[in-house]
Amino acid sequence: MNSRDAIKLSLDMSDMIVQMYLGDLDDGDLLVRPIPGTNHIAWQLGHLIASENHFIEEIVPGSMPALPAGFADRHNTATSRLDSASAFLTKAEYLKLYAEQRAATLATLAKQTDADLDKAPPEKFKEYTKSVGDCFSLQGSHYMMHAGQWAIIRRKLGRKPMF
Repeated sequence: MNSRDAIKLSLDMSDMIVQMYLGDLDDGDLLVRPIPGTNHIAWQLGHLIASENHFIEEIVPGSMPALPAGFADRHNTATSRLDSASAFLTKAEYLKLYAEQRAATLATLAKQTDADLDKAPPEKFKEYTKSVGDCFSLQGSHYMMHAGQWAIIRRKLGRKPMF
């Protein structure tokens, strides 16, 4: 196994968790907050999709498909407080965008050499990553961080634990 394979394994594992945790939820469920003041899944999905697009596009310009106009702005800190379904996309729309972005991330990762992955990240990412490889790896772990909240929402909705 090489570094690209290990990063892909992490991305694939996070994809499995995303699909399992969201599989039986509907559009309304995506707007449930675990507790007041926390973010619902709809906002988190938009944040995650926009973040993945931003990170990978910054390290490999031209590699990511464009998001819909204004997508990142619809999922910023200020919009995290919104609860109206009209402010967010449907589950199907989020999952389509997620799949497109993740496919581009994986295709871009496959083209990286070990030397590429060892390069320093863009300056703005150096606070929490040390290499381009870290930027790719972060995509899987970022989803996993948020999935912990999704597990709580699932229990709040009466769903059985997945694991």
